[in-house]
Amino acid sequence: MFEKYSKKLKESLLLPIYLVAIMWAIQVVNWLVGLQFGWLGIYPREIFGLRGILFAPVIHGSWGHILSNTPPLFVMSAMLLFFYRRVAFPAFTMIYLLTGLAVWIFGRSVFHIGASGVIFGLATFLIANGAFRRDLKSIALALLVVFYYGSMFAGVLPGQPGVSWESHLLGGLVGIFASFWYKDAIEKDEVKAKYSWEEEPQERTNLFESNLFDTPRAERQRKENDDYWFSNRS
Repeated sequence: MFEKYSKKLKESLLLPIYLVAIMWAIQVVNWLVGLQFGWLGIYPREIFGLRGILFAPVIHGSWGHILSNTPPLFVMSAMLLFFYRRVAFPAFTMIYLLTGLAVWIFGRSVFHIGASGVIFGLATFLIANGAFRRDLKSIALALLVVFYYGSMFAGVLPGQPGVSWESHLLGGLVGIFASFWYKDAIEKDEVKAKYSWEEEPQERTNLFESNLFDTPRAERQRKENDDYWFSNRS
């Protein structure tokens, strides 16, 4: 049992490790060479800005920016992969791509970079699962996310200089949508076991079955046939 969960944990950490490694490699190259990768971000309603849907989440504007995004991205993506294994990859892909597309459609005409939109999508996905799935595991995970990361939802408010609040807001909405979309994809540990008193007996006597009423008639018919047979022999 321990080996099973240990293997599952290691597998759940692979994607977060790769994603964080890519983010930090880009940031280190940016710092060493002095390149600015902001032009690879999302620029709304411009064709060249569509490339940012793929690249924007792994590009950050400063060390402070990447430091603030790394822990929640790593933790919540690992939670998604460990606890919602059946939908983890399609849900993550939906959050990643639809958040970028929504920012490209509705965002301000500036370059939008950073993983915060994906982070907000992961957070609301985990929280909304508590409402849509309503099992103990999902509710506990939702409360855990709210407890540790609830304060970050102030980032959806507009008017903060240098902050893409559109990414936060739209990412959060996409996360709720993804949770609703995959709410019926039940994990193995979410299947409710039936107790003995909930199981119906395999055979049930129906008082209205016709044979209960036909039995006396059949006996009478047999008796009449027997009387007839004996009367003809005598």
